[in-house]
Formats: sequence, structure tokens, C-alpha cells
Amino acid sequence: MFDIGWTELLLIGIVALIVVGPKDLPGMFRTLGRFTGKMRGMAREFSRAMNEAADEAGVKDVTSTLKSATSPGKLGLDTLNKAADNFEKWDPSKSIRGKGPETQKLSEERAEAARKIHEASAKRAAEKRAAEAEAKAEAPAETPAAAAEPAADQPGPEPTDTGKPA
Repeated sequence: MFDIGWTELLLIGIVALIVVGPKDLPGMFRTLGRFTGKMRGMAREFSRAMNEAADEAGVKDVTSTLKSATSPGKLGLDTLNKAADNFEKWDPSKSIRGKGPETQKLSEERAEAARKIHEASAKRAAEKRAAEAEAKAEAPAETPAAAAEPAADQPGPEPTDTGKPA
């Protein structure tokens, strides 16, 4: 009820010791304790009397009726929660049980189309790799041969004099 900490109680005790004096301090605390006990007893009695009056008036019956009427089971919330759980666990990639003939036919057609696309893509990729490999094989073969032969219109290296008569 009151928010009094140990430091506040210590300060009150020191002030009481100074004001009342050391001789009368135990008597004062004893009287204060009795007064506090009587106040608590009166509060308990008042609370008990209010609860008994509420019981006699039927307030507990009304509260229990309201609680049972608003329970999740009575309102159908348990069914709603179950449906929400099923939705969260739903995986659209799983096959649907009991496919109709049209759905099955469409599914097979799409699978066949996907297979054809995959085969055409694989064939095109293989052709492209083969063309690239052929281009790489031809290019390095021409380059070293061209570098080894000097061009006809360019003069070659000058003959050097070795010192021997010709």
C-alpha cells in the first residue's frame, strides 16, 4: 500500500528517537504496532463482509455464467484455431488427393511441355558448347603458324658478316 523502503524507515526511526527519546520509544512502537494490527484486522473484516454480500446477491453466479459463456470452446474459437493451424501447415506443392480427369490431363500436358523445353534447352546448350570448343581449337592453331612465318612484304633480318670470303 505505502511505498516505504528501509532507508525511509531508518530515517523515521532516527527522528522518532530524537523527538520521543530513548525511554519512551519502545512504548510508542508497541502502540504503533497495535494500531497497525487493528487497522489490518478491520480491513480484512470489511473485505470479508463485502465478499459475503456479493455471494448473497448472486454476483458469483453471474460471473461464473459470464465466464462459461465467453469460453473459447463455447464461441467456436477452438475450431477457428484448428483451421488456422491447418492453414499454416498447408503445403501447396503437395499433390491434391482425388484429382479430376481434366486436372490430371492438364498436369500431364504441362509435364510433357516442361520435358520438351528441358530437352531443347539441353540440346541448344550442347550445340553452343561444341561451337565454342571448335572456335577455340581453330583460333590457337592459326596464331602460332602465322607468327612463325614472316610476312612476304616485310624484309627479313639482315645477313651478318661472318668474316669468311664468299
